[in-house]
Amino acid sequence: MEKLTHYRQLVQQILTEHNQHKSAYGDVEQYTLFDEKDDHYLLLSSGWYQYRRIYGCLIHIDLKDNKIWIQYDGTEVGVANELVSLGVPKQDIVLAFQAPYARKYTEFAVGE
Repeated sequence: MEKLTHYRQLVQQILTEHNQHKSAYGDVEQYTLFDEKDDHYLLLSSGWYQYRRIYGCLIHIDLKDNKIWIQYDGTEVGVANELVSLGVPKQDIVLAFQAPYARKYTEFAVGE
């Protein structure tokens, strides 16, 4: 349980840091959503750029089976790399956006 509490803190820290980087164009807001009960964590964007609607998820992370499941990562540096630099072992990170058959070819957990 201590491990999950630590992972929750790290995930929230990363999303909060990414939320500090505001959009360079348009009237776009970003929101962090932390569902600690079910362990879903998201960074969302919502707004307008000229006549175009901007809406979407930049980062989506779930915690399950004592691992960090990166469902979506729209960052350049990569959330998995950030987690590793914060001391999370690669075997505790699942690149869920990769097809299950392809995960075995990564350096990270396969998430069975």
